[in-house]
Amino acid sequence: MSLLNIDTEKCKKDGICAAVCPPRIIIQKSADHYPEMVPEGAEICIRCGHCVAVCPHGAMNHERMDAADCPPVKNEWLPGPEQTEHFLRNRRSTRVYKDTPVDRDTLVRIVEVARYAPSGHNLQPVKWKIVHDRQDVTRLSGHVVDWMRSLIEQKSPLAEMLHLDRAVLGWEAGIDPVNRNAPHLIIAHGNKSDPTAQTAATIALSYLELAAAGFSLGTCWAGYFGAAALFWPPLKEAMALPAKHTCCGAMMIGYPKFKYHRLPLRNKPEITWL
Repeated sequence: MSLLNIDTEKCKKDGICAAVCPPRIIIQKSADHYPEMVPEGAEICIRCGHCVAVCPHGAMNHERMDAADCPPVKNEWLPGPEQTEHFLRNRRSTRVYKDTPVDRDTLVRIVEVARYAPSGHNLQPVKWKIVHDRQDVTRLSGHVVDWMRSLIEQKSPLAEMLHLDRAVLGWEAGIDPVNRNAPHLIIAHGNKSDPTAQTAATIALSYLELAAAGFSLGTCWAGYFGAAALFWPPLKEAMALPAKHTCCGAMMIGYPKFKYHRLPLRNKPEITWL
């Protein structure tokens, strides 16, 4: 099978696949011709699947994905504007968790959803590490607190700006200021040499936090952890990431202990027009 295979019995020659192809490797010479791939198309294709997904007739198949393997869109499941706004405004950062652990299959399923986040040139550079044991989450938090102590000792302006003295005092009092006693932590990481990895990981983690809400789970960006992971060698070693990989962000996750009942307000957006 070639990279692209068009079922001529199904194809209506509408040219939609050619119109949406990001690298423009599909062309249609005229309304009487079937779409075809340019000679160098196999080398240029980014394997995004747009051509397969957009064809209303199921006529396009890709070497990496047959139309039959791609589930159809269920329009009745898609939220309208009001439902979308309500869902996004209802999402809260969770900092108080139940002791109930989340089973591994559920965490994997949420990551499976997050992998559909867009990435530059469809490189999909994000890799995942799930810290499932709560003791390991606490151990990693301890490394972050050690980083905080080092900044305080160095009289770093960052220590004062982030009130790290309060965080350390909380830790010494038995409160986890880093990962908020979350039962689990999900780390997104990527190759240091890949300039797309950080942005792709940020988008993927955003997908993950929204997906988690659909599973009745709460999340919170682990900001202290993400900062320490860039600068503190003991934490880098403890994460045990692949060689040449760096932490691109981390997310606490677990069952929220409390439920919110109102949609809080935010500042009005500052909008300019060009």
